[in-house]
Amino acid sequence: MPVNADVEKSPMTFARKIPCLCASFAALLASASASAQTSLDDLNLQFHGYAAQGFLYTTHNNILTTTSSNGSAAWTEAVVNLTAAPQPKLSIAVQARYSLIGDLGNAITLDFAAADCKINDKIGLRFGKVKTPSSLYNSMQDIDPAFMWSLLPQSVYPLLSRNSLLALYGGVAYGTLPLGEKFGKILYGSYGGQLALNSSDGFLIPLKDQGLGAPNGFTDVVAGGSVRWKTPLRGLLVSAADSHNGSSDLPVTAGGGVISGSFASRSFNNPTYSISYDHSKLSLASEYTRIPLSSVISLPAPFPYPRIPYTFDNRGWYAMASYKVTDKLSAGVYHSQFFNHAAALGPARFSKDWALSGRYDMGQYVYAKAEQHFIDGTAVLYDTTQNTGGLKPDTRLSLLKIGVSF
Repeated sequence: MPVNADVEKSPMTFARKIPCLCASFAALLASASASAQTSLDDLNLQFHGYAAQGFLYTTHNNILTTTSSNGSAAWTEAVVNLTAAPQPKLSIAVQARYSLIGDLGNAITLDFAAADCKINDKIGLRFGKVKTPSSLYNSMQDIDPAFMWSLLPQSVYPLLSRNSLLALYGGVAYGTLPLGEKFGKILYGSYGGQLALNSSDGFLIPLKDQGLGAPNGFTDVVAGGSVRWKTPLRGLLVSAADSHNGSSDLPVTAGGGVISGSFASRSFNNPTYSISYDHSKLSLASEYTRIPLSSVISLPAPFPYPRIPYTFDNRGWYAMASYKVTDKLSAGVYHSQFFNHAAALGPARFSKDWALSGRYDMGQYVYAKAEQHFIDGTAVLYDTTQNTGGLKPDTRLSLLKIGVSF
């Protein structure tokens, strides 16, 4: 299978931005090395990564743009991460990913590329393509070996939009504010920049199902922040986050790309509330998020529908628990729900998912995951291209994954 060696294209003219980012990081490294007269070892270079292969099987419906009802191994990813610390308060990190999931991906993309200057515990600054400090697991959802789930709750962490949710082009200010022994401490993150959705992002699948396209993807100006309270009760974390997405007016195409139109959306906020508790071998977590979007797609005549409303009020939440049974074996369960309150009544309005999961670490660097999902509703995970006969209201999804980290 040929691999598109080009990094993902986005409406931000990605091909121009990558050389700029790489040149900036190279200049920082070179400057730090020259000024300190250091050797390569003094840069504290670290090289890590992983590769994972998944297998999916479903009843009734195909899922995640794969032919999973026949069994599918079209879920492959490989990640490489390079970090350097040329100065005690300066670090630089770049992470690239090869990803294939069903009909999407088969390309090398840039997860993030950021310089981090930690002035002290109370304030630090990152810039470049930076991870967004939003929901509880957003900053780690790009690292499969770091958690036990094969598929994080799709009501909050949609896999097909992972690249878009993970990072933005801009900057982050972060730090820790101690409140004393009786009150714990506050971890904060404030960010701003430009969010980019590439043309294959899962958010755009409903448009494709209507015969519409966004060949350059979408961009949006976004600003937000998160506050996390590490409470005096050890292991208990309570957090809240919000982002403000600006209004946008972006190009779309129809009729096989022959007709050009526009996608105009109003600004909106995306709040997320989280709570987690870790004690010994037990981990508990729950989150709630909401994304309200009101937009209109405008197309010129003679297109049959010159103005198409594209409006949703997505609300998702989950509750999960996991337990480390032995040093090598972990088990867990979660329940995830998603509702589009702007949709008509019926299975396409919601998704309810019970997941049972297990992970076994065969060694320090090799792991295996098995997961069973019981899904009711069709609001997420599906597309019409792989379900031409229509969608059944429920699906049973079996997942197997094996991974190697280094």
